[in-house]
Amino acid sequence: MKQLLFPNNTQFWYETLRSMSHIAYGGADFGEVVSTAARITEGDYDSWYTEWYATAGRVSSEAEKALAAGHRISARDGFLRASNYYRSAEFFLHGKDCDPRHDHAYDRSVECFQTAASLYTTPRIEPVQIPYEDTTLPGYLYRADDSGTPRPTLIMHNGFDGTAEEMHFFGALAGVERGYTVLVFDGPGMPGPRHHQGLVFRPDWENVITPVIDFAESIPEVDNSRIALLGLSMGGLLAPRAAAFEHRLAALIALDGLYDLGETSVRNIPGDRQEAERLLRAESAPELDAALERIMTQDPIARWALNHGMYVMGVDSPRAFNASYLDYTLAGGIAEKIQCPTLVCDAEEDEFFKGQPEQLYAHLTCPKTLMLFTAEEGAGAHCHPGATRHANARIYDWLDETLAAARP
Repeated sequence: MKQLLFPNNTQFWYETLRSMSHIAYGGADFGEVVSTAARITEGDYDSWYTEWYATAGRVSSEAEKALAAGHRISARDGFLRASNYYRSAEFFLHGKDCDPRHDHAYDRSVECFQTAASLYTTPRIEPVQIPYEDTTLPGYLYRADDSGTPRPTLIMHNGFDGTAEEMHFFGALAGVERGYTVLVFDGPGMPGPRHHQGLVFRPDWENVITPVIDFAESIPEVDNSRIALLGLSMGGLLAPRAAAFEHRLAALIALDGLYDLGETSVRNIPGDRQEAERLLRAESAPELDAALERIMTQDPIARWALNHGMYVMGVDSPRAFNASYLDYTLAGGIAEKIQCPTLVCDAEEDEFFKGQPEQLYAHLTCPKTLMLFTAEEGAGAHCHPGATRHANARIYDWLDETLAAARP
């Protein structure tokens, strides 16, 4: 897709398109996104924060006034947009040494979303705390109505850099519109647990999903025989990893599919994969450390990815982050353990993980579907921002048919 804004910065354009994509479910207005982008200095992270934060503040203030005056729908819509704008504001502040603006903007995003959620009557959206080891994971339960009827259920989570709140726009509302019970949550490494409990990502995601399914099965509106799992972006590897070992799932959606994050860690290191892995895991590799520091100096996209990666993985160097990625893989027979019907989504112009959906699909031995989204559809970018309604229609139609076939 042509970069309509920030023509010389793919990172700023992708994140702007991401906010635009949330227009489809009330998470933005086109004019607000464009006018904010027009005030931002291309490539300047401080400018990005300042302008998105200003827009979020203005919109949330208007929502507060609407609520005080009794205009609940106007308030709900404003708080939803403000939540997304606060999320966008803090996006580039993530790092090993956390910027206090990051914490504040994130908390404001959650506050605005939860206020908006409380103003819905249909669907009902309830914040939940899911028991997990010696703590809890934050999430949201979407109920289609008050009947208590067990319904097909979709558990959803984000990936490397997204929030549970953002999943409202990335498919949760679309699911409840179709009659699903939807359970969205943040796992370890994701914003809620990382900010407030210090929990970092873990590769054995089945140990995250199993207690989430336990929790889901305790909810009257969940049909325990028809529980599906969707993972977005990096979640397109985490969710399949969980499904390989957690066999209560009736269906799996990898949006988009990933097979081996280690491929991104080693692709710029000279030599073969074995040598690259040895260097990444070595006690000392000063030349590689220096090379990664140079990359961070020269490439702002890499600088953000490495800083954010250190933050969410809980490590203190770019090399340690790249080494941690080596453990996030479905190789070695893991993908082959998945038993439930699986949908692997693929983006024609994926700028981050080109070819990985096909790898995952090739290794699956369960009933499987590979679903390609194209540039012509406006859906060619990673996770299909800009074509949200179209993507949700295709994905949920597959899920409707799959769960109908699985019904006892």
